[in-house]
Amino acid sequence: MEQTPDKIRASVRERFSKIARSPETETGFAVGPKSAKALGYPAQEIDALPLAVTESFAGVGNPFSLGEIKPGQTVLDLGCGAGLDCLLAARRVGPSGRAIGVDMTPEMIHKATQNALALGLANAEFRQGDIESLPVESGTVDVAISNGVFNLCPDKPRVLAEVHRVLRPGGRLLMADIILEDHVSREKVRLLGSWSS
Repeated sequence: MEQTPDKIRASVRERFSKIARSPETETGFAVGPKSAKALGYPAQEIDALPLAVTESFAGVGNPFSLGEIKPGQTVLDLGCGAGLDCLLAARRVGPSGRAIGVDMTPEMIHKATQNALALGLANAEFRQGDIESLPVESGTVDVAISNGVFNLCPDKPRVLAEVHRVLRPGGRLLMADIILEDHVSREKVRLLGSWSS
């Protein structure tokens, strides 16, 4: 069965909608606070958050370990999910900065918005949309972060073009992701399965 871009997006949307509603049912990859701590997020920072903020975390790394986020900056979280990275960014940029999360999954956007309200973070906002066509003005972002999302995008060059469009001159992309190495056979891929299916 051919995997068209629309079928890939539908599969990803379906899986992550389920992770937003019932994270405990995910068996294909690690989710939640235990996974975040295993990926290098400070345990005390994760443990201090309500479970609703961390339970649907589905990242593959810690983009904050790749570069500094400063007070007053604007941070864009690509594929923000339930908002953990975006909310941590909102805390780092403080009230003079802002954090914008974009996700294609309505359930994740709803959950992220509720999480921001629960934490009292007025400088975090969430927008539904595809990262291949970001609902963000050009040249307005200091730092874009992405955590395990780029590999799920059918049009990777378009995603990078959009990131370039929204970044200010000198802006940075901090990206944690997974890749398939050349020596991995097709049989091994079939055995392990797709991250989004």
